Amino acid sequence: MTEKEKMLAGELYTPDAQLKKEGERARELCALLDLPGNRSSVPQKLFGKCGKNPCLTRGFYCDYGYNIEVGDNFYCNYGVCILDVCKVEIGDNCLIGPQVGIYAAAHPLDRKTRTAGLEYGKGVKIGNDCWIGGGAVINPGVTLGDNVVVGSGAVVTKSFPSDVVIAGNPARIIKKLK
Repeated sequence: MTEKEKMLAGELYTPDAQLKKEGERARELCALLDLPGNRSSVPQKLFGKCGKNPCLTRGFYCDYGYNIEVGDNFYCNYGVCILDVCKVEIGDNCLIGPQVGIYAAAHPLDRKTRTAGLEYGKGVKIGNDCWIGGGAVINPGVTLGDNVVVGSGAVVTKSFPSDVVIAGNPARIIKKLK
């Protein structure tokens, strides 16, 4: 397997020359968001799948972009970072607040493996009609159902079902929605 194939499979991998080149492409596209007139065209070039009416604001960062899939009416506020070493799926009508981190990237707990430069990932899935409040963090391997509201500053370390409001560190259900 290539290092990219290992990365996409969620196995330990080392970022090689190909992955570094693909990461540089993503950084160049993200930088275009800071220039007038590019906010509607960049998502189509950057993301692996992009629905209608995407809006990315300034200061958006990602590892590769091609592992990100967003539905229709995706809105992403200032300073969002999506580490997409594995697939990050975001449904229709989702709002991402400022300074949110969505992380599919992880590092081994074993220090020797970690300091050897090995990494891995776990995909993230966010359902339809979700709102992620400013400063929230979504950790690797998390799945959020439809119509989930994540409170500002929440640290989401596990998956949650549809129709809930979650908040806190670690995040927990604070209200069920009808």
